[in-house]
Amino acid sequence: MIYLDNAATSLRKPQAVTDAVVKAMQTVGNCGRAAYDEALDAARTVFSARQAVAAFFGCPRADHVVFTANITESLNIALNGLLCPGDHVIATDLEHNSVLRPLYRLEREQGVAVSFVPADRRGQIDYAAFEALLRPQTRLVVTTHASNLTGNVLDIAKIADFCRRHELIYVLDAAQTAGSFPLDMTALGVDVLCFTGHKGLMGPQGTGGLCIREGVEIRPWKVGGTGVQTHLHEQPAQYPTRLEAGTLNAHGIAGLHAALEFLNKTGLETIRAHEERLTRRFYEGVRAIPGVTVYGDFAAPHAAIVTLNLGTDDSSEVADALAQDFGIAVRAGAHCAPRMHDALGTAEQGAVRFSFGWYNTDEEIDAAVAAVRSLAE
Repeated sequence: MIYLDNAATSLRKPQAVTDAVVKAMQTVGNCGRAAYDEALDAARTVFSARQAVAAFFGCPRADHVVFTANITESLNIALNGLLCPGDHVIATDLEHNSVLRPLYRLEREQGVAVSFVPADRRGQIDYAAFEALLRPQTRLVVTTHASNLTGNVLDIAKIADFCRRHELIYVLDAAQTAGSFPLDMTALGVDVLCFTGHKGLMGPQGTGGLCIREGVEIRPWKVGGTGVQTHLHEQPAQYPTRLEAGTLNAHGIAGLHAALEFLNKTGLETIRAHEERLTRRFYEGVRAIPGVTVYGDFAAPHAAIVTLNLGTDDSSEVADALAQDFGIAVRAGAHCAPRMHDALGTAEQGAVRFSFGWYNTDEEIDAAVAAVRSLAE
């Protein structure tokens, strides 16, 4: 099987990740719940990973790194913990349902007003629209860094500057760029950076988190056991305990730490260059095939994603043919990005997404191009 669905999850992981998870499963207890060796080992495992995440994303305080099960949980924590009834939030048409559904529920149940910067047929936005959508009640801006459908990358420095000038909180969804693009939240001006471990970071599923700028106060989305301050009726106020109710996935966090070490050793520039080269190789190979429509703007910064359709063929049928006839795994359908599909005009047909990672090869790219050409013919 040629695996080209890395935007959903990275299938192949560094061997060090597997080794770290297995070791943790055999040696660590419950973090923060006791003082015997295995429990202390769990606490050390989590703390060292917290330090590694803070360094990786430019978060000045390791205790402001909060671990979650995935970026969906991270975004729910951020949005539900920052927005209040009567607030206004600005997002974009590029957003994933991990942003859209929490916002729609806040709009429906708590009276939070939501506005979206529109995308054009190339999946690009006009940054002047942020100013046009600004209201006195605007409290927060939330955007993805890169569309999981088109791969188009947003200028987060420009968005952060808008937020800074208007004293707004900026929440960034880094699902599609963490592990491929260098991300220093302090240098970029991001207030809350949300990440997941299982995509470009090449860590285990069930890992993710938030990096929170000092001074940003997020109310707990869930409450419960923490192992400290047991007699409080409320969740403890200090980070990270405030947002980490329940037992942490120390096994997965150990694997995530190992993944970060692999990324640092390999170098993000090296990984990014490899993914860019594969993306360009595939794009140049398919864009001129008769009947193929490629979506997104490839003249601008781009994640390792190429999304296309073959004529009017249903995208799911194309993906099934790629899997059954050519042994190529891709993602078809709506990709949890309904507003982006509306903007592209592909809401009914869906689209076929090819996404590339560190372990893909030139030979696999060429085989995928040949498969698309064969199906188009």
